[in-house]
Amino acid sequence: MSVHISRIYVDQGITHLPETRAILDRLKHVPCTVVFDYKVVQDEVLRGDDPVTEGKRVLFLTRNKGAFLKDCPGTKYYNCCGYKILHIGTYCYMDCSYCILQTYFNPPVLQYFMNQEDLLHDLDRILVSKQGPIYRIGTGEFTDSLIWEPWTDISMRIVPYFAAQERAVLELKSKTVHIKNLKYLRHNSKTIVAFSINTPAIIKSEERYTASLKSRIGAAAMCEEWGYPLAFHFDPLILYDGCEPDYREVIRYMFKRVSAENIVWISLGTFRFMPPLKRIIQQRFPGSKIIYGEFIPGLDNKMRYFKPLRIDLYKKIVEWIREVAPDVLLYFCMEDDDVWHTVMGHVPEEKGGLPQMLDEAAIRHCRLTRTVS
Repeated sequence: MSVHISRIYVDQGITHLPETRAILDRLKHVPCTVVFDYKVVQDEVLRGDDPVTEGKRVLFLTRNKGAFLKDCPGTKYYNCCGYKILHIGTYCYMDCSYCILQTYFNPPVLQYFMNQEDLLHDLDRILVSKQGPIYRIGTGEFTDSLIWEPWTDISMRIVPYFAAQERAVLELKSKTVHIKNLKYLRHNSKTIVAFSINTPAIIKSEERYTASLKSRIGAAAMCEEWGYPLAFHFDPLILYDGCEPDYREVIRYMFKRVSAENIVWISLGTFRFMPPLKRIIQQRFPGSKIIYGEFIPGLDNKMRYFKPLRIDLYKKIVEWIREVAPDVLLYFCMEDDDVWHTVMGHVPEEKGGLPQMLDEAAIRHCRLTRTVS
């Protein structure tokens, strides 16, 4: 897994920050330009034949002018987890064919937000009191949570922050193995280290520049040794000839290396995509076959596998996991009650709703305290 940053741009408003100088020192071999206008960065990215690829090589150090905490962009048509996003940066230098970020930003650029005091103030506003609801907060919605570790000290700031409170968990979700900075941090079980998981065939063909399956599972096992709770995300599950034995072997290998008792939750979701992504995949990944399955528009306008196909794969995945880990919380990312009832035997509402199910799992594994203000 190699990282090739070709140019760094620095917003002139953050050049004075010590954190800026620290990152530039770590990347001192990369040409750097101070800019007054983001349009300069956009023009650089759009100049190439493939802005999506070019954006993965351009790092823009800047200030987040909006909120650091955002609600997960779910949909009313499917069960949403009630997650909150901690917006540390955007985009990713890895290159997964199915990545929605290829269409989400125009153009996509590796942006890292330097005003982290503001980030901590946003967290303070919801966590300053010892009373109130449970929060599940993650950094992996608009970027990969751990790609910034080789250059920044972000985990060294936020992991100890979460360790010092009792009402929230931080989930760091990744396809990398940049876990070195986590080893000596005081985490108090308040940080969940999570890995997106797929079969070696999919990782090789559709997840360029990501860590191998064995490396991801090995990193999870190491984090477990350091006392971190774990999570895994089988998303997107992709149908292809031979996928079922491949997914079964992934599950077998995962539980050979990590303990079921230390897994907070496992999510499942099949491949789904907004129609504009199809053209991008055809252009950037001409050898990919993932967009040529049996799809139908979902209620959220995303293309999804026909429901019987989804249900059939889900049933098998759930059965294989339950054979080894009957008590681990399994949940679907963006599926309806029919899928839940058919596969799981219940709908989230019968157990208080999906957010409550996840809150309870976090309370069990992460030493959280549920109180009412």
